[in-house]
Amino acid sequence: MVFRHPVLIFITEKHGNYFAYIQMFNSRTLSKYTLLLGQEEKSVIQSFSASVDRKFISLMSLSSDGCIYETLIPIHPSDPEKNQRVVRSLLLKTVVSGNARNGVALTVLDKDHLAVLGPPLPASKECLSIWNTKFQTLQTSKELPQGTSGQLWYYGENLFMLHGKFLTVVPYKCEVSSLAGALGKLKHSQDPGPQTVPHFVNWETSQGYGLGSQNSEQSKRILRRRKIEVSVQPPASKQLLSTIKKDSEKHIEVELCKFLAIKQTPDFHTVIGDIVLELLGRHKAEPSFYPRNSLMQLIQTHVLSYSLCPGLMEVALEKADVQMLQLCLQQFPDIPESVTCACLKIFLSISDDSLQEAEINMESVSDYSDSVQEEKMEEQMEILHNGFNPEEENCDNCDRELNEKPRDAAEETTSCPVIPKRAALLNAILHSAYSEMFLLPHLKDIPAQHVTLFLQYLYFLYLKCSENATMTLPGLHPPTLNQIMDWICLLLDANFTVVVMIPEAKRLLLSLYKFVKSQICICSELNKIEVSFRELQKLSQEKNSRELYSIEVLELF
Repeated sequence: MVFRHPVLIFITEKHGNYFAYIQMFNSRTLSKYTLLLGQEEKSVIQSFSASVDRKFISLMSLSSDGCIYETLIPIHPSDPEKNQRVVRSLLLKTVVSGNARNGVALTVLDKDHLAVLGPPLPASKECLSIWNTKFQTLQTSKELPQGTSGQLWYYGENLFMLHGKFLTVVPYKCEVSSLAGALGKLKHSQDPGPQTVPHFVNWETSQGYGLGSQNSEQSKRILRRRKIEVSVQPPASKQLLSTIKKDSEKHIEVELCKFLAIKQTPDFHTVIGDIVLELLGRHKAEPSFYPRNSLMQLIQTHVLSYSLCPGLMEVALEKADVQMLQLCLQQFPDIPESVTCACLKIFLSISDDSLQEAEINMESVSDYSDSVQEEKMEEQMEILHNGFNPEEENCDNCDRELNEKPRDAAEETTSCPVIPKRAALLNAILHSAYSEMFLLPHLKDIPAQHVTLFLQYLYFLYLKCSENATMTLPGLHPPTLNQIMDWICLLLDANFTVVVMIPEAKRLLLSLYKFVKSQICICSELNKIEVSFRELQKLSQEKNSRELYSIEVLELF
């Protein structure tokens, strides 16, 4: 990016000559540069990277001789259409072995640091090395015994590379380039002994101790004692994992509360995943051990996902723990469709008595039994059916059966086909993410009577949405109209041939049919009104602009 505009850079080779092309998208210009090599240089460019400052694009290339060269290309060339010549200058010497042909890569970290992928010596294994270009020193290196494919990226203070068959992520934050740090790294690289003490002093840590010999000795004793305490005491996560292996559920809950009260670290989500896996591993080894409260506490940290702990929902399905399943559906963004359908089967099949004993979040369910609101809605449904009066025969395409029982819709909305706690669980299913292609095969495995019950509940929600102009349900997190309609279509697509054969579902299917027909009539009339207003708009545009005042009457019916 140059001044927040994307720039494309690519290098070509022809008969041993190298050319760099700079495509500026803000000015739509393509500049060509011939990269001039040194007299003694007869190498091949194996990898390159670039960085940008205010005036130049710094093009850095890793050649087959193991050296890194830098080419400065102006951001605003004097003559963009002319083939210009630029010289490559040596930046770092022999950072990788000259015999390396594969697994070599280069990327810029910041203005003073580079990351290089490749073997440092002819017979050595591949390494990831961080170099300081300002002081020509090696900052750090990491050996890669499984080899790489020569691909390296840096994004968000993380290095990404293919190590063996895996994508390896190495967090690395560049320190401010300083002479003290560079000299310390240089001395450390020359003398790789057991010395681990830093080679420069942070004077800010010495404040309050003074510079006298007595205070200095006291400071050393304090620091030595602190160092021993830190080295002896293991991290809190490791202590908790060891507690999980042997202690009781109650003691684990207490230790988990203490751990969650500690300040979160950047790897908090992976630590929580390890704790969940450790709990599930012990449950698998000891079936009587089921730390439900601890698992619920970990789910509520909002950092878990299904892929981080896939066995969690499997255990909850085995135990028919509807509260945990509801919480997982609300928290996990990557639940497979097969697991979602397994949760739906349990939510539809579990008895009402079992649900009454369960603690379920009821935020998505509102009280539909308000008598005052119910009477008001019944009166409204007698006159209008979401803006459509079925008693007026102004739509030739509607069936006459719509006029026979105008109170059917109002009567069907008076009672919910499921108890409120089951409705809350079903709402969690409606809110879950899915892909239609993967969901439909699993919906075919749901028993027909459960499909009918779910359709009745969806139809009930649809009628409730139609009672107000906003087409929404009351509550904090209610299902949306699109979610309700999508699931009605999914269930009918997957089970229509089965549902149509059930006598109990006949009235439901007929009600759905009539309601859809009425909505089609509403849309038809709205389209007529839209066309009429559009014609009126055209007439107003064609009027003479000198007319200052006029009255027009448009009769729509």
